[in-house]
Amino acid sequence: MAGDPADLFRLDGKVAIVTGASSGLGVAAATALARAGADVVLGARRAEPLADAARAVEALGRRALAVATDVTDPNACEHLAVTAKEELGRVDILLNNAGVATAVPAIRETPEEFSRVVDVNLTGCFQMATAAARQMEHGGSIVNVSSVIALTTAGLPQAAYSASKAALLGLTRDLAQQWSGRKGIRVNSICPGFFPTEMTDQYLPGYLEGMQERRVLMGRAGKPEEFAATVVFLAGDGAGYITGATIVVDGGVTIT
Repeated sequence: MAGDPADLFRLDGKVAIVTGASSGLGVAAATALARAGADVVLGARRAEPLADAARAVEALGRRALAVATDVTDPNACEHLAVTAKEELGRVDILLNNAGVATAVPAIRETPEEFSRVVDVNLTGCFQMATAAARQMEHGGSIVNVSSVIALTTAGLPQAAYSASKAALLGLTRDLAQQWSGRKGIRVNSICPGFFPTEMTDQYLPGYLEGMQERRVLMGRAGKPEEFAATVVFLAGDGAGYITGATIVVDGGVTIT
């Protein structure tokens, strides 16, 4: 007899790594993974808010480990993954959430500015994915956080951001075809729409409200728990037959 379908969304006994875990959607995802039963290793550059996020996970009764990490440094990525394995015994899940955004007209964006965005959003995800995969002995799930801007535009000059997030979808597909059968590691991506984050705090007054009115079919911003629920789904056995896929969580932006 088949078991309870709700069990497919439990992560008991699993260890998850979350990058960009010091604020916003990273914290929402880390705590959601903990509520589902996972122990969580949190990586980000800012030590103090990272420690706060780790305490939020521990308050849910799960083990937490905060590791200062700059994903543009391959050695730091390797250190994060190895530390997770050494301290918590295994690595099952990676949420590649670290990212940066700029809004600079292309004709004024310097090569250095462009490369910085790509280094975090694309190269950093690749480095973390390979580091985590080397530690995943029992299969696993990697979830890359892309953006609806990989699929559409939002009226802002974001060449570096949109290019890096679109490239991340290609990286997701390729890693899925390399690892799903051979290593048992599923690799998927999420394209969030407009969610309240530190990035959206930088938008001009009225921009988000205007986008919600004109482009978001549901007429509102996303809730952090809606993003986090998608992460938990892709991380666990409920998504056991999903790999190389992109899940769009945008309230309908990409079909307007």
